[in-house]
Amino acid sequence: MANTAELRAATRTEHGKSAVRRLRAAGRVPAVIYGHGERTRSISVDALELERLFSRISVENTIISLGIDGAAPVRVLVREVQSHPYRTGIAHVDFYQIHAGERVSVEVPVRLIGTPEGVRMGGVLDQILHDLSVRCLSDRIPEAIEADISALQIGDSLHVRDLVLPAGVEAELEGDRTVCAVVPPTVRALGEASEEPAGGVGGGVSPELIRRRGTDAE
Repeated sequence: MANTAELRAATRTEHGKSAVRRLRAAGRVPAVIYGHGERTRSISVDALELERLFSRISVENTIISLGIDGAAPVRVLVREVQSHPYRTGIAHVDFYQIHAGERVSVEVPVRLIGTPEGVRMGGVLDQILHDLSVRCLSDRIPEAIEADISALQIGDSLHVRDLVLPAGVEAELEGDRTVCAVVPPTVRALGEASEEPAGGVGGGVSPELIRRRGTDAE
């Protein structure tokens, strides 16, 4: 179920551009924490500690145990991460405080398991949905949604309604949304010139099994 991590924070009392510049010059990142029934609080976190944490967790669905000023930690999810427009580093973070028994909305990765029969026959696997928005209790957040696609033939599709979700987890996308499909291979028109693969015909070029649409986000 849900991944967890730890992070330390400090209350931030000064505001404004000058205060934020001094904070960043000291190696800290401004942030806020808010939640249902909670007042919004301004805090800061160590920039290096934050970057190390984000490099090893799934930022979208990991529960963070956030200790503020050495007090008992609160459980939070990352809701927004702002980056600098012209230099590397994190500019600002929004944390959402969660409580026991509260249902939350998060995005979890979709993992496709197996090689489709249609791909073995020459088709191409096109994965359209890489992350699924789900709603569940905070202690039931799955690490990923796995789907066995071994039986898919050329022309077959897998939809959100076909995914097997853990108990207590609900998809927030329409059931007819396509997760992936096995499409026919692209066929060159007759007479169109083709390049011989490196090493000659039948050389060491492996066929691409998965074609992604767009560019993976952060």
